[in-house]
Amino acid sequence: MKTIIFVGTQKSGSSREAIRAAENMGFYTVVFADQPRQKEQRTEYPDVHLLILCDLNNIDELRNQIRNLIIRGLEISAIISFTDPHCYMASLLAEEFCEGRFSTQAIGNMEDKIKSRKIISSLPFSPSFAVLSENLSHSSIPDMFKGKFPFIIKSPNSTGSKDVFKVTSEIQFEKLCNKLSKRYPEQPILIEEYLDGPQYLVEVVVYKNHIHVIAIFKQEITFQRRFIVTGYSLQPSSSAFLEELKEAVESIVKAFGMEMGTCHLEIRHVPGGWKLIEINPRISGGGMNRLIGYGLGINLVKETIKMALGQEPDLQPKKLQHVFAQYVTVSRSGILKKVTGKRKALQFPGVLEVYIKPRKGAFLIPPLSMGNRYAYVIAEGESEENAKENAKNAASLIKFHLTTDEDISEDNPTQESSQTTVDACDNNLFQQEHGQITGETKTDDDSNLKCCDALKNTFGVIKRWNSIMVKMLILLQRESVKKTRKTMKGIMYHWLNSA
Repeated sequence: MKTIIFVGTQKSGSSREAIRAAENMGFYTVVFADQPRQKEQRTEYPDVHLLILCDLNNIDELRNQIRNLIIRGLEISAIISFTDPHCYMASLLAEEFCEGRFSTQAIGNMEDKIKSRKIISSLPFSPSFAVLSENLSHSSIPDMFKGKFPFIIKSPNSTGSKDVFKVTSEIQFEKLCNKLSKRYPEQPILIEEYLDGPQYLVEVVVYKNHIHVIAIFKQEITFQRRFIVTGYSLQPSSSAFLEELKEAVESIVKAFGMEMGTCHLEIRHVPGGWKLIEINPRISGGGMNRLIGYGLGINLVKETIKMALGQEPDLQPKKLQHVFAQYVTVSRSGILKKVTGKRKALQFPGVLEVYIKPRKGAFLIPPLSMGNRYAYVIAEGESEENAKENAKNAASLIKFHLTTDEDISEDNPTQESSQTTVDACDNNLFQQEHGQITGETKTDDDSNLKCCDALKNTFGVIKRWNSIMVKMLILLQRESVKKTRKTMKGIMYHWLNSA
């Protein structure tokens, strides 16, 4: 039986659509997954014919799983991944067990943000950068960045904006270095200049050394605690400005030596030209494949699979339509009671699709990464502005109803409002993260300052644990044990990620 193995998948988005495309092409689909909840929700993956839980970072374990599949009589036609950070691993395995067709080394270099920076360092598209590997303190700010705030600090393995921070002070720099070093021990830290200007996302396919710029999107970025892309506008018509962008993209992709494969670039226009923010060896996630389909009539994940199978992709646009995708986030933490407005949004002029990600009982948080975008609306229009207006107006109708102070006080009147506690603590953490809280009783005595910070951190932990306990009691009163356990996992994840 002809089989395609997918290394990792999300429940929705481009990676999931690739699995559906493979099934429609007549292939037996196997998914290697590392999320136990995907096994628990097995019935929600009907397009996945076989789901195997394993460590996606252990290549020997993956090899053994593939050998077992071959012993069972499956014919491995392709091994591929559409998720971070498994594209390189999948390409290595494809070379070993079937005819690997993608440029494996280029994929590996794209996944590593430090290697990516070094590869294009001689090109005019590279921002200033430095690598910090030890002595993580404010005195370790490289000379080129000293006194030049703001700048960007990130983990070289960050995905979805999760570990990307804007630094505005030495105190904040030291705190963020400590945070990253604890989260990723013995890993270097990447420092980059902050670039101000419009940002674009470019989807690229390289087939037999020929670079195809499939789609260009102007991005809207919202900055709260992280840089989160909340809007994508397809640029269907050509212009001298976009031709200049295409030339920059082609130069960057050539520098990586990619002869076969897909990638997307986030690139910003600043005084003096174009600067690369990052490059990733896959199509963008979320609703990107759907957006390209509505705007250009191309199913990019299907064409990528065809390349992995040794077939020629069809990259010719079938149409040119103005489309815009608007993502929806929440401004505060809480347990989801219900979502309203989807039906009205679908009826809004120009709306093509409305997608709601979370279910009732899920714990939602303000965006710390792209994964905290909880809905999107895709709309078309007669012009770029018209499509944008349609999507934004429809998205404004979607409301996430979260637990409120009244809900909690009614169930437990003797307890302080848990949401108020969470919001206050989140605000405190946010201020600390951005260097706005340095101690009301600051003195020249470093030990006193450290003691003050320690007391603040301890008090924040106590408040957060109190809010979690209150929510647990309420859930046990209202919901089933299974639902309570699922929701508590979300609450604990948020607490651990924020602390």
